[in-house]
Amino acid sequence: MATTAKKPVKIIHDCDPGHDDAVAILMAAVHPMIDLKAVTVVAGNQTLEKTVRNALNVCSASKRCADIPIAAGMSRPMVREQVIAGDIHGESGLDGPVFGEPELGLDTRHAVDLIIDLLLDSDDPITLVPTGPLTNIAMAIRKEPEIVEKIERIVLMGGAYQHGNVTPSAEFNIYADPEAAHVVFTCGRPIVMMGLDVTRKANATAEMVAKVRSLGNPQAILFAEMMEFFAKSQKEVFGWDAPPLHDPTCIAWLIDPTCFTTKPMRVEIELRGSLTYGRTSCDYFGLEHQEGPGKELYEGGGALARPTGPNAEVAVDVDFEKFWKIIYDCFALYK
Repeated sequence: MATTAKKPVKIIHDCDPGHDDAVAILMAAVHPMIDLKAVTVVAGNQTLEKTVRNALNVCSASKRCADIPIAAGMSRPMVREQVIAGDIHGESGLDGPVFGEPELGLDTRHAVDLIIDLLLDSDDPITLVPTGPLTNIAMAIRKEPEIVEKIERIVLMGGAYQHGNVTPSAEFNIYADPEAAHVVFTCGRPIVMMGLDVTRKANATAEMVAKVRSLGNPQAILFAEMMEFFAKSQKEVFGWDAPPLHDPTCIAWLIDPTCFTTKPMRVEIELRGSLTYGRTSCDYFGLEHQEGPGKELYEGGGALARPTGPNAEVAVDVDFEKFWKIIYDCFALYK
C-alpha cells in the first residue's frame, strides 16, 4: 500500500534573538519539514530594537527568508516591568558574530497583527512556535479570539517543572511575562512545553559544535561563532562547560517528536507568589486526580478549585544523539 508523504508543518516562529533563537531560525528556515510562514519578534533577551535587529541579521544570513515576513512586536510585557538577559546574550542580544547591514527589512504590520492575519487567512491550521516571552502570542489571542481555533498547537520553549534559571522558581521566558504565559496556557489549544528540565540536557558540547563547524558553509560557521560566545557566558553565569541549546528543541520536536519523551501535565502560571512569581506549576504526579484529603480542594470549590486535567505535553527527556543529528542535518542542508 502506498504511503502518503508527511506535509511540512506550517509555523509562525515568535522569538527574541538570542543565540539559541538564532539557531532555531536557521533550522526552521532550511528544513523541508518546516514551512516557515513568518518570524515575529518580541522583547526578551534584549530590548525590542535589538532583538529585531538580530532577527533581521539572522534571517538575512540564512539566505532562505527572502519571502518570509519579519515583524516587530511587543516592546514590553503585558503587566510587569521589563527584564532582559544581557548577562547571557550580551549587550547586543547576540554578541559574538559580526554582522553587516541586513539584506532584509521589516513587514509594515505589527507582529500581533501579522499573527492574526496569517491565522485567519490560512486554509489550514498553523503551529505557533514561541521561543521568547509569550507577549505577542497572548496579545494576539486577546485582540482577536477567533484565531484560537486556527492554531494547530503551540510548541514553546519556557518554564520548568524543577528549577528556574532567573530565580530559583522561574525560567526566564515565563518570568519575563507571566501574565502572557497565563493567557497562552489557558487558551485551550494543545501545548508542547520544552522547559529547562529537558533543554539543560541538550548541551552544545565542544565536539558537537566542531562537527557542525566542519561543514564549512557560512551558516555552520555562524552557528559556531554564536556558540563560542554563548558557551562563555553560560560558563560565567552557571558554571557549565557546554551551554544548553534551549530554543532549537522546539524545531527539533517538530521535525522528529520521537527525539523527546513528554509527559502530560497540568501547567499553571504563578502570578502572585513573592518567591515563585513566574513559576510554571506542573502537576508531574497527577496529584489533583488522586484520591486523598486534598482532592476536594481542587474539585469541590475549595481554595485551590480550578480547571483540572493536563493542558500540556511537557518534555522530560531528550535523545541527545538524535537531537544533534537533527541540528547537524539542518546545517548540512545549507550549501
